[in-house]
Amino acid sequence: MARLAELLNTLYGSEHWPVLAGILRLLLFVVLLVGCWILWRTPAGGSPRKRETRLPWNFRIFLIAMLVAFLLVLGHQSVWQLAGQHKPEFVAFMQLHDRRAFNPAHRIQRGRMLDRKGMILAESVPDRQGGVRRIYPFGQAAAHVVGYTHPLFGSFGMERAGNATLLGATLTSLEEWKQLGRGVFDAEREIIGQDLTLTLDARMQHLAFRLLKGRAGAVVVMDLDDGDLLTLTSCPSFDPNLIDSALFSGARGSSVLLNRATQGLYPPGSTFKIVTAAAALKQGFSGTIDCPADGWTTSPSNPKIRDHEYYSARSRGKAWRGHGALDLSTALSKSSNIFFARLGVDSGRDALQAMTHALHMNDRLVLHQKFGMALKGSAGRFPDLSPRDLYGLAQVSIGQGRMLTTPLLMTVATAAIANGGQAPKPRLALSTTPGMLARSLSAKSAGRLAAMMRRVVTEGTGRSIAASSITVAGKTGTAENPHGASHAWFVGFAPYEAPRLAVGVLVEKGGYGSAAALPIAHELLAAAQAAGYLEGSRP
Repeated sequence: MARLAELLNTLYGSEHWPVLAGILRLLLFVVLLVGCWILWRTPAGGSPRKRETRLPWNFRIFLIAMLVAFLLVLGHQSVWQLAGQHKPEFVAFMQLHDRRAFNPAHRIQRGRMLDRKGMILAESVPDRQGGVRRIYPFGQAAAHVVGYTHPLFGSFGMERAGNATLLGATLTSLEEWKQLGRGVFDAEREIIGQDLTLTLDARMQHLAFRLLKGRAGAVVVMDLDDGDLLTLTSCPSFDPNLIDSALFSGARGSSVLLNRATQGLYPPGSTFKIVTAAAALKQGFSGTIDCPADGWTTSPSNPKIRDHEYYSARSRGKAWRGHGALDLSTALSKSSNIFFARLGVDSGRDALQAMTHALHMNDRLVLHQKFGMALKGSAGRFPDLSPRDLYGLAQVSIGQGRMLTTPLLMTVATAAIANGGQAPKPRLALSTTPGMLARSLSAKSAGRLAAMMRRVVTEGTGRSIAASSITVAGKTGTAENPHGASHAWFVGFAPYEAPRLAVGVLVEKGGYGSAAALPIAHELLAAAQAAGYLEGSRP
């Protein structure tokens, strides 16, 4: 049996297999046809001359239906394969799913993947064996976006989502398609796919990866005009030039293959307070809320929610006097947990959940899609709270508890505020037509929130960059982590007067957002300013 299996595997991998497969299908069809004819002519019992004893009509109809079904399937497969050379779907399908060496679609040399300024992110080059290999000049820095393509391990990232373009499957004219199809089956012709230009700025992508300094986390920088993702960085990463089976085994594989920017789900911490504020503004909130020094809770059976100043004073052996009555703008700048816990409970679960929907935080955002291949982010998770679970609602209102989101989703929510209440659709390919997501906020509410976020930087938890030449508005966040140190967050936009870019930074177990995440965002915005992204025209 072992030798037979080896013989079959050898036969399956040989260049003669397609012909042999066709002969086997033909034989199967003939056997089925002859069998149906014999069954039709053979009586159910007694002498063959007694036609009244033939097989019942319902069984004969079943046999005919089986024959017709076989013919339809065989016909569809024949049309798909024989005429497929003129169809983009077929060439992309064959390249991606049929990994046999004799597959003619593998003769297509994939186009290059470029950043917005023409820097090479991926290209195919000749190897020493006379074949072609794929190289990735930016390695780990762009691995989660660019991805990889491999004859054994398939494809990932934009190598998968943009497969049709890279194989030339987005040619516009029928004549171009006929030439490509003829080239696929002509061994003498060299076939090269199309280039795919991404929205990434490779230098900023590399800078973001370097600024993370090997710490687990993610960085997103998005253009507010057209949704271009200039930076989409995830760490830890992998080298797409060195793909092997070890990458997909054990804890290492699950960690480094996760794109934390688009798929990593984290409690958003105090950055979620902008969502709670947006829900309250929609309900017409105005006035103040008392924030006692000793904290606040929904019932005596639950621990008190306190502000960080309380713990800071206690660590020094001192008593804290508390904030007293705060308005919404001051509370956001000071990032008062007590204020926003009470505000969220007063607003109600339904209002808060509705605002997460309005800000697209529960959506799987599509970053690129072509011929059925898509690159999407994960949806956030607003917990299914009982109407009586007021303490759970208080926790969610300050970005804790079971509320989870991704750095991309928090950046898009920030973009909506910066953009007058409507965020652009994030995109990864310049060939994708820009568009806008559904409106999240009224222009008035967005303007008020933007002013509050500017105050966070000038007077509040983000004031370490208040003296910067870039007018940044944003919100820091420190999200409690049951598995270790708190996660550090910052979301923001710049310049405040005429917003151009939105930014989101997460550093796992980084501690305070103002200390770990904010400096990364500021340095990236400084690089963006030097590159001209904060000006009126785009580079």
